[in-house]
Amino acid sequence: MGHFNGLHPEYEVRDGRGRSYFVDFMLLVGTIRIVFEIMDFGSHGTDRSKYRQDLNRGLYLQSQNCLVYYISLDELKENPSFILSVVRNILNPYAAVINVGTSAFERKFCKTERELMRIAIRDNRLIRPIKAARELELDRYTITKYCRSLVDKGKFRPLTKGVSQRITSYEYVGTLQSTDLV
Repeated sequence: MGHFNGLHPEYEVRDGRGRSYFVDFMLLVGTIRIVFEIMDFGSHGTDRSKYRQDLNRGLYLQSQNCLVYYISLDELKENPSFILSVVRNILNPYAAVINVGTSAFERKFCKTERELMRIAIRDNRLIRPIKAARELELDRYTITKYCRSLVDKGKFRPLTKGVSQRITSYEYVGTLQSTDLV
């Protein structure tokens, strides 16, 4: 494809009971959600409950209209050209949507990024990932990932604290465009 637009590693998903877990890769193509799970034998091959849990997770994703594909870690290591070929074949029907110009893509923000900008603007241009995570009911690490994305897009600036210079909050510094929060 030549780029990673729309590809989200360790994408957080909430199941029907409100519990969150992470899929290995989520590719968002318009309204289509394609999930790639990398499976290794050792992580669930010897434990029946873990095996069942993994299958139920995949079943839940499919019930939510996600296209779920499982990739063997062993095959990925031993025969990466085969995996690449198969993934290209899977994505081929979506190539026209995936390959939109990057300049048009970069002007857009995902739903979570728009929500984070709204929260920051509402709270005097400052946002704390822990507080935003509680408000949006997402994991703190997921919120931090989106805040970093907004830093890269020039909308947020990280604010550090103390001697350690650890980032504890972000400041909204971007100029608000009419299309940003739509």
